[in-house]
Amino acid sequence: MRLRHKPWAREEMERNSHIVISEPENWLGKWQQLFGNDHPIFVEVGTGKGQFLTGMGKVHPNINFIGIEKYESVLVTAMERVREAEIENVKFINGDVEDLLSFFEENELSRLFINFTDPWPKNRHEKRRLTFHDFLERYEKVLKSDGEIHFKTDNQGLFEYSLHSFSKYGMTLNQISLDLHNSDIEGNIMTEYEEKFKAKNMRIYRCEAVFQNDKKGTDKL
Repeated sequence: MRLRHKPWAREEMERNSHIVISEPENWLGKWQQLFGNDHPIFVEVGTGKGQFLTGMGKVHPNINFIGIEKYESVLVTAMERVREAEIENVKFINGDVEDLLSFFEENELSRLFINFTDPWPKNRHEKRRLTFHDFLERYEKVLKSDGEIHFKTDNQGLFEYSLHSFSKYGMTLNQISLDLHNSDIEGNIMTEYEEKFKAKNMRIYRCEAVFQNDKKGTDKL
């Protein structure tokens, strides 16, 4: 993805610090206080331009949503979407998923979304895939015992790799779909990429994964 530089993005996000949270490390373990309620917290890693979380925030007002995005020029668009929608249950972090444990306390989150992440198809880049076991270790720590990972991709190779990675880690797989838009799974909110792929009649792969309480992290090799 080629990014168009927006030199004004940082300043604009600073003016909207109620949406893009500055110094998110200060809210570790206290995100519900920031939202002003005790609703569950759902996080999307690599939130992009924010269409998914904006849609989810509208449909689910009793859930707190946080999107993590490292590119300012992309995140500013997500911020603008939330501001225009006038919803208060969606916030953003300008940061990297590798720093997830700096942003959230253990057992603080109820769900993680991984949508259309870079497949990093070359073997030497395996460690960069967001379903690699090192990332699963991070997710396991911040998710509650019954927390879920919801994963969507257009890349069959990444999907097959991820199913194997989830299973090898000892996770339970649910709602596996090899063609999401021709399935009976309800309540799907599309991302920007997903809309483009659907228009081209491309398959979307989806699954849900849950860490097993009695087998947490038993096979991480």
